[in-house]
Amino acid sequence: MTNLSQLKEEGNKHFQAGEIDQAIECYTKAIKVGQDKKQLAVIYRNRSACYLKKENYVNAASDASKAIDVDAADIKALFRRCQALEKLGKLDMAFKDVQRCATIEPKNKIFLETLRRLGGEIQAKLKTTFSTDSRVQNMFDILLDEEMEKDKKEKAANNLIVLSREDAGAERIFQNNGVHLLLNMIETGKTEMVLAAVRTLSGMCTGHKARVSTDSHHSTIFNLQTSSHINAIALATCNLFQCINDSLTGGDKRDYGKEASLVLDAGKDLKAILLSLLEMVANKKVSGYGRDQALNLLSKNVPRKSKKEKDHSRTLFTIDHGLKKILKICGQVPELPDQLPMTENTQLIASILLNKLYDDLQCDPERDNFRDICDQYIKSKIDPNNMDKTLHAINTISGLLQGPFDVGNALIGHQGIMEMMVALCSSEREVDQMVTVEALIHSSTKMSRASFIITNGVSLLKDIYKKTKNERIKIRALVGLCKLGSAGGDDYSLRQFAEGSTEKLAKQCRKWLCNPQIDTKTRKWAIEGLAYLTNDADVKDDFVEDEMALKAMFELAKSNDKTILYAVACILVNCTNCYDKKEMIPELVELAKFSKQHVPEQHPKDKKDFIERRVKRLLKAGITSALAVMVKADNSILTDQTKEMLARVFLALADDPKDRGTIVAQGGGKALIPLALEGTDAGKTKASHALAKIAAISNPEIAFPGERVYEVVRPLVKLLSTDRDGIQNFEALKSLTNFAGFSEKLRVKIVKEQALPDIENYMFEEHDEIRQAATECMCNLVSSKEVQERYLQDGNDKLKLLVLLCGEDDHKLQIAAAGALAMLTAAQKKLCTKMTKVTTQWMEILQRLCLHENPKVQHRGLVIVLNMLNCDDDELPKKLIESEILEILTVIGKAQDNPKRQEPIDAARACLVKAMEMGLIKPFNSPS
Repeated sequence: MTNLSQLKEEGNKHFQAGEIDQAIECYTKAIKVGQDKKQLAVIYRNRSACYLKKENYVNAASDASKAIDVDAADIKALFRRCQALEKLGKLDMAFKDVQRCATIEPKNKIFLETLRRLGGEIQAKLKTTFSTDSRVQNMFDILLDEEMEKDKKEKAANNLIVLSREDAGAERIFQNNGVHLLLNMIETGKTEMVLAAVRTLSGMCTGHKARVSTDSHHSTIFNLQTSSHINAIALATCNLFQCINDSLTGGDKRDYGKEASLVLDAGKDLKAILLSLLEMVANKKVSGYGRDQALNLLSKNVPRKSKKEKDHSRTLFTIDHGLKKILKICGQVPELPDQLPMTENTQLIASILLNKLYDDLQCDPERDNFRDICDQYIKSKIDPNNMDKTLHAINTISGLLQGPFDVGNALIGHQGIMEMMVALCSSEREVDQMVTVEALIHSSTKMSRASFIITNGVSLLKDIYKKTKNERIKIRALVGLCKLGSAGGDDYSLRQFAEGSTEKLAKQCRKWLCNPQIDTKTRKWAIEGLAYLTNDADVKDDFVEDEMALKAMFELAKSNDKTILYAVACILVNCTNCYDKKEMIPELVELAKFSKQHVPEQHPKDKKDFIERRVKRLLKAGITSALAVMVKADNSILTDQTKEMLARVFLALADDPKDRGTIVAQGGGKALIPLALEGTDAGKTKASHALAKIAAISNPEIAFPGERVYEVVRPLVKLLSTDRDGIQNFEALKSLTNFAGFSEKLRVKIVKEQALPDIENYMFEEHDEIRQAATECMCNLVSSKEVQERYLQDGNDKLKLLVLLCGEDDHKLQIAAAGALAMLTAAQKKLCTKMTKVTTQWMEILQRLCLHENPKVQHRGLVIVLNMLNCDDDELPKKLIESEILEILTVIGKAQDNPKRQEPIDAARACLVKAMEMGLIKPFNSPS
């Protein structure tokens, strides 16, 4: 069919039938074969109507315009273009089109109404626009006026920040030469002005690639981050970098149309940001805090979030252009002259970044390249004639040992490195000994390496410990001995030192820890020593009894030095014995003994009663508040492994229900939420389990105040997975039961997180307690409209399961199942009839409920009967009254009032009254 008229008619028929896609297809074919301009104009106009129906407003406006080009007075095309332009937000152009329509047909009510409405909208928009423009200009005038009052400047700065967070406001700032004015504010150098400008730029750049790409402020911001020594400015600038990066890497979902080609190529900008951050890492002008923020940004944005992502080009680019700069950070020795400004956290953040970069590599050639760069860097720094440079190389190896251990381990094994470290230990300079001892400590992190140090380094460390009078070196040597002494872990039979030696070392560590006159960095090493020594049960038992030492450790954990977090977490894991333990199978133990194989032995003080006592002591000393502070640390320091350890500790603390109130009161509930959402799978599971324990018996409003309570639901629902342990499933169900009984919003959230299928599955569970918990949870959920709808649907056994559960022998299970059934039949009358069809046993089960000895079960059964009497099915009430149910109701209803059974008595009487009202039974009248 190629005739133009036929195609047009065919398209019209499809349009009238609502078949829009087919109509568009016919009109498009007609346009291809058409020659007559007037006929084509009609077809374009018709296709425009189709596009309006499809909400494709760009094409609708385009087709209408083609019709108008042929006939400027085509009123249908004009009005269709008006409608499309209005939807596209081009109100002024839409107004002109409808104005022409009204001129052609001045009495058309639709045109006049549209004209009036669009006029009002344009006026409102103009008013807002001019108002916003004037407000923006006024704010800048106030901020850049030297003589303006401070209060007015602060108010203007805050208003500008708020305005920039709204898309319309950010656009007005941008269009009113805002970037240039903001740069002027930065150039004033005044802290308040700089902060306001940077925060405003953050708002403007958030989720908008075009503004990020076209702004020319990047160099000024990089210079600002480089030169600023004020932490607040460094943090605000770091946030701005993150906003820019997020916008360029996918945070902006806008459709830019024809401008897309100018906006969407973000590679150049991303490379510029990455190079600038790498430049900052080793720049002397950058403050320590600013350097930390640059490293944090690299750590967060360079390595892939998931190994499933194929593109790791940013990691390769960073290694090629910045690995040596990061190694330079690791090698800094603050005690030497001419070092880069750093905080106490800088070098650990750099080590963690190195580890993430190395882990992100995909193949051996890439790893070889990483190792080669490190090897070349170390070799370039070793100089027998310049001890400062050599010390820098040793400290760099220390940094690698704390990051990608295998790389550092390979370097320390190179010929001459260990000998040099031994020689430096004998140096007269304090800094030489200190750096070398730290390197020895880090090199013994893994058992394979510890065996080498035990044979070659123990005597050296003992010698340093005995001879040096410097407390700072002494404590480091002690930590090395502690680490080597704990090489057997918690295996009582693998002690490295003589009986009592580890307790003496621990006592000395506790003494240093409690001495406030010793500097924080040195006291931190005492905690490092205890992290190893607390593998010994005697040491951890003594440590928790020392309240002063515990409080000193917790105070240090709350300090700005976050490098301590891992060591503190290790101590707490050891003290609570919450590490993974291999199950000892008696038969295999006997077999190992028979074959003279080593069998790990448990220390008597690692038994359950000792662990419980240690947990109580830790809670008394304020462990929860310390953990809550530790959880808030930056992600670059608080690694996934550390998070997992903190989650394990929380789970151990929450084991006794009596302690959960203390944990909640000290902020433990809130602190657990981020641990349950981020980290390793094991860590998230442990944190979720601890949350479940707390949520099962706590008031959600108190345990998780505000909106936090809704964040808890997802981790709890994940615990319902069949991959989890039965105890985790059970406690998750108990906590969700508590939540579901608290508010409708929480019930909606539970349903939204797809928990219902899992809860329903556990109602079939063979394990009695899990089945009961699932049924109780469903009982609290059925008051939700969405859950009721699921029971109304045909083709499932949900209602049948509830009815059959009512017939079980377990009283608690019956209470939950009958309660759910009572609420469902009260809320949805159709379910009363459906209940009689899902199983032939319904009458027998109902009678058993009504005759039950437990008043709670009996009451629920009688409420179900009352609901069935109130249903819309006329036959069902008759069926009930004709059965033995009437006799049961009569016996219960005639019983004397009894406080212990009053609820079922009242329910039975209500059933009898309803039956009389329906005329199903008559009141008994005695003869006069």
